Amino acid sequence: MRKIIQSSALLVLAAFALTACNRGPQEGVVATVNGKPILRADVDKLYNEQLSKNPQQPSPDEADTLRLNILHELIGEEIVEQRAAKQNLTATDAEVDAKIAEMKAPYNEEQFAAKLKASNQTLDDIRHIERRSITIDKLLNKEINSRITVTDADVADYFNAHKAEFNLPDNELHLAQIIVTSAPAKDDNNNLQNNKANSEEDARKKIQAIKIRLDSGEDFGTIAMNFSENPTTAPNGGDMGLIPENALKQQPSVYAAVSKLHPGQDTDIIPFPDQNDPKHVGGYAIFRLLEKAAQGQRDLSDPRVQQAIRQQLHDSRSQLLKGAYFEMLHDQAKVENYLAEQIFKNSAK
Repeated sequence: MRKIIQSSALLVLAAFALTACNRGPQEGVVATVNGKPILRADVDKLYNEQLSKNPQQPSPDEADTLRLNILHELIGEEIVEQRAAKQNLTATDAEVDAKIAEMKAPYNEEQFAAKLKASNQTLDDIRHIERRSITIDKLLNKEINSRITVTDADVADYFNAHKAEFNLPDNELHLAQIIVTSAPAKDDNNNLQNNKANSEEDARKKIQAIKIRLDSGEDFGTIAMNFSENPTTAPNGGDMGLIPENALKQQPSVYAAVSKLHPGQDTDIIPFPDQNDPKHVGGYAIFRLLEKAAQGQRDLSDPRVQQAIRQQLHDSRSQLLKGAYFEMLHDQAKVENYLAEQIFKNSAK
């Protein structure tokens, strides 16, 4: 009799377990990564942010594709974040606080609160974003960048195979820039501080404040990353790379200013016209001359050549290793993408 009861109990437990395994996702959950849920609300928030920058409404298929892409990114970030947690590399409160303080630096409390409101974000949202960003950077520095070695032989091999790249047909100037425009902001990704002038007067005051900071000895690259409004060069500290002298002559005011400089010196504030209305100022620029490169073949003994090759090889290897690393982590994770399943089922009817 006891055996029959035990057998019945086991059957009940097995049936319960099977039912639990076949249960669908919890309400509001669009995916899980190793059991940790990713919420539909998080996907919807990022989806709405992207739509707000594009006035054209997507078709149903385009909307589903965008949501899937957003979820794919969130899944990848969650996988990496879990890996970092296992290695005790999660960003600390102190690290996040330091980053927030850096973001707040150019503003008073009222201005910062207004900026948060304009971007439809809360301080908790910013803290979450920064914690994840710092955490991922720490993990990649340990797992990827610390493993990359570029030897002298690597540099020499690259140089010998690409000598033509270092044969300059024209004198070149290596410049960095800080740009401030009077046009209203189109997005919040111009610089680290998301700092944008929105009028001619605002732009003039901003560039004057930047010039004062540069003249007092503050680092040009740091100021460019935080305040320059050129989204292409700001992330690189304003670095524009080497520019042929003849090409620069197409901008007479800029060429006249930078050609007088010695490496390490800055121009005065240079206004430039509004493209839509040349009678008005479109913005202001400050340029720094980093180096002058004479035309002709540059040699491997040139420290600038070696540094450029080392950086290029390092970046190339880093990109390759990151791609392989993310694929490896994804393969090791247990991912359930309920949104993908739902879209497939609905579209396959």
